[in-house]
Amino acid sequence: MPQLPEKIHELTVGQLSARSGAAVSALHFYESKGLISSRRTSGNQRRYTRDTLRRVAFVRAAQRVGIPLATIREALAELPEERTPTRADWARLSEAWRSELDDRINQLNRLRDHLTDCIGCGCLSLATCVLSNPDDAFGERGAGSRLMREDGGARAQP
Repeated sequence: MPQLPEKIHELTVGQLSARSGAAVSALHFYESKGLISSRRTSGNQRRYTRDTLRRVAFVRAAQRVGIPLATIREALAELPEERTPTRADWARLSEAWRSELDDRINQLNRLRDHLTDCIGCGCLSLATCVLSNPDDAFGERGAGSRLMREDGGARAQP
């Protein structure tokens, strides 16, 4: 990974890409979504402050664990401008996601533990399937076809 001299305070999009491992197109996408920002030179070239490297690393790590971009953007909006975020800044943001990640881990563990049973019977019955309808929870919510997420939000309702 190329090192930047300490005297360089801004990076080109190519330098940011090389240092962060994110494609230039991904950096442009992140900027269009408000996850990172740049200033434009008189020649209309993007320039990023050095703290953008940490922001990109944060975005990529959050994406890898499934945090939605809108949630990432909200978190980044809480970080200070014009200074590199500290370890405490990152700890505060990541702590806010702990329960969401724990829920996701529990869902994945349940899927892993019951996947063999599901494949074994092949039914995916909404009446008995431990993955789609544990304890016939949908039946208790009334008649008709329902497929709901664990958090209660509608996934499909024909």
